Amino acid sequence: MKINNSVIEKMLAHRSIRSFTDVKIDIEMLEQLVLCGQSAASSSFIQAYSIVRVTNKNYREQIAEAAGDQQYVKDAPEFLIFCADLKRVELACENQGFGKLDGYTEHFIAATVDVALVAQNFLLAAESLGLGGVYIGGIRNDPQLISELLNLPEQVYPVFGMCLGWPDSNPDIKPRFPVASALHTNRYDISKVEDDIDAYDQMMQMYYQARSDNKRSSDWSAQTAKAVQLKQRAHMLPFLNQRGFLKK
Repeated sequence: MKINNSVIEKMLAHRSIRSFTDVKIDIEMLEQLVLCGQSAASSSFIQAYSIVRVTNKNYREQIAEAAGDQQYVKDAPEFLIFCADLKRVELACENQGFGKLDGYTEHFIAATVDVALVAQNFLLAAESLGLGGVYIGGIRNDPQLISELLNLPEQVYPVFGMCLGWPDSNPDIKPRFPVASALHTNRYDISKVEDDIDAYDQMMQMYYQARSDNKRSSDWSAQTAKAVQLKQRAHMLPFLNQRGFLKK
């Protein structure tokens, strides 16, 4: 049974937007989007996230360069950095006599999941208004620079950025893995994984060759291997340790 409503249609129409018009986003609209983000579920309601709106041109230029010379970081009407934030949580623990946080992995996971849910709610709400955006994981190329620019305290780390604005392009929708590949029942079915990858690679090869912009000869496996093995960011663990995360 196929179910259609405006929310599902908007979710299925998601594309990453990297080209924007010069039209600004009203601050009240932006604040409403933040409220939508905050309506996401939160682990034990700890609300371990913060969002930093970056309007300083010099900061934008430095962040864009660190992220891999991504021009849209400079040009987007709004650029936001979503942070996992345990600082408020730590202060609450101290105020209640439980002491400072000790860098437990569970707390890191909870905060990272919290901010990811907030960002997804935020972007879906933005897309429902006709806005578009793209996540910028490239800020993790130099998280120390980002933290210094934004004055992030310990127990806070920048997870990803987001460019946001009114779209000036209409990119094709990338096909995802079929539901049958992603949905397992009761037990993970390893037997079908290789065949699913082969079939999906063929699908993505056709997509890359047929799409209206940036045609290429590639597939999912080739793109994924490069993305994962060439972006290991070995500096992240010592950086996170220094921030107070992942010590136990």
